[in-house]
Amino acid sequence: MIEAPVIETAKKLQRCANMIAIASGKGGVGKTWLSVTLSQALAKDGRRVLLFDGDLGLANVDIQLGLQPGRDLSGALSGQYSLAEAATAHPEGGFDVIAGRSGSGGLAGLAAPRFSTLLRDLAALAPGYDRVVLDLGAGLERSVRQLAALAATSLIVATDEPTSLTDAYAFIKLAHRQDPKADIRIVINMAGSPAEGERTYATLLKACESFLKISPPLAGVVRRDPRVKDAIRHQIPTLTRHPVSDAARDVEKLAQHLRQRG
Repeated sequence: MIEAPVIETAKKLQRCANMIAIASGKGGVGKTWLSVTLSQALAKDGRRVLLFDGDLGLANVDIQLGLQPGRDLSGALSGQYSLAEAATAHPEGGFDVIAGRSGSGGLAGLAAPRFSTLLRDLAALAPGYDRVVLDLGAGLERSVRQLAALAATSLIVATDEPTSLTDAYAFIKLAHRQDPKADIRIVINMAGSPAEGERTYATLLKACESFLKISPPLAGVVRRDPRVKDAIRHQIPTLTRHPVSDAARDVEKLAQHLRQRG
C-alpha cells in the first residue's frame, strides 16, 4: 500500500500539461488498446509521443505491440537504469514505449520512496515529448490515482456494462475528491453505434451531475469493431493493420478532440 508521504509528493508536483492518463476503474474495457491506438494517432502528425505502461502486475502494452524490450519499467524501478533509458522506440507506431512487466507486482506494492521517485522521474521525462500517454492499471488503488494526478487530462474509459459504469463513476468520484479542478473526460468504448455510445455517456453523466455536481464532457465514442481483435491477435496496431476501420477512425477523431482542446 502506498504510504501518506507519496500523496504529499504527488501534491507538490505540478500536472504535466502534455500528459494524458487513461483509466477505467475496471478491466476488460479496452483501455490498453485505446492507449496504444491513441498514441499512434497522436504521433501521426510527427509529434513525439511516449506511451507509459503503468500497470506492472498485468502489463500488456508490449504484448499488444509484439515488443520484447530489453529494458522495462521494473528494471528502472529497481535502479538498474533510468526511466528515460527504459524507453523503447516502436518505429511502426511512431512512438516510444516504457513497458511494464507482467506478473512483476503492482505499483501499489512499491515502497513509498521508490514510488515518489517514479512520480518525479516521470514528470521530469514528460517535457522531452509532445504527448505522454499513461495506460493506468485497472482499479481504484491510490497509486493509480496518484499517477493520474500527474496528467493534465484524464480519459475515463467505460462501456455500456453496468459494472463498467459503476466503476467508472467510482474513479471519477475519487479523482474529483482528490482535485475538484481535475480535467476529467469520458470515452465510451465498444459502442454499438455513436448513438448508443452517447446514451451510455448520458447514463454516466446523470450520475455525476446528480451526486457529484460535475459534468465531465464526452471526449469520444469508439464503436465495437471485430477488426480490433484481429489487430491485437496479430500484435499490430489497429491504425497500421486496419487504418480505415470504424474503431480506427473513432480514435483518430478522439485524437483530434485532444489536439483542439489541449
